[in-house]
Amino acid sequence: MTALTRTERRPIEPGTRLWEETGLVTFSLTTGSAFALQVMHPAVGAVVGEHSVFRTDAIGRARRSVASVMTWIYGGEAALEEADRLRALHVPLRSTDAEGVTHTALASGPWAWILLTAPYAYLTAARYFSRRPMEHDEAAAFYGEVQQLMLNLHVAPKEIPPSYEDYLALFDDVIEHTLVAHPTAYEFLEASRRVPPPPALPAALRPLWRVLADVPGRLQYFVTVGTLPPRAREILGLPWSDRDERRLRLFGRLVAWLVPLLPERLRYLPIAYEARRVERAKAALARALARRPT
Repeated sequence: MTALTRTERRPIEPGTRLWEETGLVTFSLTTGSAFALQVMHPAVGAVVGEHSVFRTDAIGRARRSVASVMTWIYGGEAALEEADRLRALHVPLRSTDAEGVTHTALASGPWAWILLTAPYAYLTAARYFSRRPMEHDEAAAFYGEVQQLMLNLHVAPKEIPPSYEDYLALFDDVIEHTLVAHPTAYEFLEASRRVPPPPALPAALRPLWRVLADVPGRLQYFVTVGTLPPRAREILGLPWSDRDERRLRLFGRLVAWLVPLLPERLRYLPIAYEARRVERAKAALARALARRPT
């Protein structure tokens, strides 16, 4: 069992599972289902639906989001600065839904839910797209790392389940009793399936974009739907057959076989690769200093 016993913010350290796995190129495979879960929350869906640019600049939004997450993990002290920047950026964001309820981006429960989808995304990625899924004890230890990440991102300690078992119970409870078939979730899924062209792309090239983006969009939509919890798919009314599940698992085995064979520069996203390279250089310097004549 992992219990939350700390409240201080501190950077994620090299050697942790977050450090080893967040920067892999497979990172994006479960970010779609995590984001869909986030915007199924009525408060998050309302605020994101009004303020996000995912409908018009999906590529730009995705690039900025990935860069931010990579900074959380690999940025050292800059990770905490990035968390502060995000917090300040979200201060003015609010939205009033169709029932007249006003939602704010920094309400403690919805803000926590955004980060509480992370353990599910990592565990699902391990189950489908790695050579070996996490065992229960590994998942509990990993959840301890995510607890630190949530503290770094200003999630209120009261919103962080104190143990992995508590997390699993809360996650299931939120899906069953809080998440809804929010319009923003459907709009996001549509933007995943038919990725809108970058705003700066000339109009003459947009038909070509639709052709080139069709297969990646279909694959991203398929993986996003397939990696959602079954109950979330049911709430959204998304069909998923046994054949679909077999196809996803076959694709996952291919990814799990291929990615470890890639050279590190291709296996990791740029920020993660550079951070790993710097850490190796620091270790090499430490060894050289230890061997210096005195």
